[in-house]
Amino acid sequence: MFFTDKKTAASHLKTATNEIKIDTNKGEVYYKNLYDKCQTNLNKLQAKERFAEEDFYDRLEEEGIQRRDFLKWVSATTAALMLPGSFEPLVAQTIEVINRTPVIWANFQDCAGNSEAFLRTDGPTIDELILDIISLEFHELLMTPSGEAAEAQLADAMATFKGEYLLFVEGSIPTLDNGVYGTIGSSGETYMDHITRLAQDCAAVVAVGSCATFGGVPSAAPNPTGAKGVMDVISGKNIVNIPACPANPSNMLGVILLYTMTGELPELDHLLRPKFAFGTRIHDVCERRVHFDAGEFVEEWGDANAQDGHCLYKMGCKGPFTFNNCPTVQYNRETSWPVAAGHGCIGCSEPGFIDKFGSFEKPFVYNPSYNPASDISPVVNIATVGIGMMTIKNLFNFTSKTSKGEE
Repeated sequence: MFFTDKKTAASHLKTATNEIKIDTNKGEVYYKNLYDKCQTNLNKLQAKERFAEEDFYDRLEEEGIQRRDFLKWVSATTAALMLPGSFEPLVAQTIEVINRTPVIWANFQDCAGNSEAFLRTDGPTIDELILDIISLEFHELLMTPSGEAAEAQLADAMATFKGEYLLFVEGSIPTLDNGVYGTIGSSGETYMDHITRLAQDCAAVVAVGSCATFGGVPSAAPNPTGAKGVMDVISGKNIVNIPACPANPSNMLGVILLYTMTGELPELDHLLRPKFAFGTRIHDVCERRVHFDAGEFVEEWGDANAQDGHCLYKMGCKGPFTFNNCPTVQYNRETSWPVAAGHGCIGCSEPGFIDKFGSFEKPFVYNPSYNPASDISPVVNIATVGIGMMTIKNLFNFTSKTSKGEE
């Protein structure tokens, strides 16, 4: 979509952005009704038999985590879920019953990077402890059974928790030639048939990672297996997309928390992404934004500007076109994220990022051979780039005039 008129481009960008951003103040009546709904749902779960045996508070004590630390986590998590502070007691109560929400995790065309993110590398953090106690009924990489025993475990979990379980999906689905490029089990069931069967009796499907959400790396041109994301294969089911490569475990936990607390899926944008996690553009909250506004850019890797932490746009950062909470949630026990570590955002939470953004270390520019009409994201297009480039041009002009003493 090419805009020659700046006003039209700006209008399109504003409309697209509004479809994504979350309304953080919906009024007193809305939140009161939501609070009552949550309390009713939690009371029902409290009366249910618990699926997992381990107690969260016992784990906290074993790991030496103080109650004060847990309460800080509750406060931060409530804010991250875009809920008022009055919901903090409900968030804490949700942890006590989160093991009443069964989860079945299925792997398809993937590198298991999201499972690796799901597992902790060190720690543990409170997030990781909570993920430890959820009712994870099936996960090929984490379970002891294999072969026919694993298939029996899956069948038992699907039957026991019919209509209740959340189906987490990792990896894309090969669809070309009737799906022969991905099979599973002794029967040779194709991935297409497998996910259709698993999704039939689930409460909702949660696609984690860029491959499961939008096809990811396997769907990159020429896409020899016809790889697709879950929402292009499964219909008639509630679907939540948690893209990124890998998806952040905090966002996975956030979806489970909200579903357990409210009995409903979180508010989603037009790409089925939870707005609490993908309602903010990376560029708007990036710690390097001040340098972008000042026209201070890294020109080449390792230069003085790079050492001073200047903006990485010229080095290919896709932060202005990407919606995600990476700058605030971060990775590795909330210690860092790619831009803080010195590399620009690659836009991995946006559809078709491999083909669309091209070379990762060059500014995103309009490619006439690319057909944005086939792009399901209205945000990442030439309108965004045009506005960004005009901003940069104006900044350079201002800087140049100032250095010459002009006003």
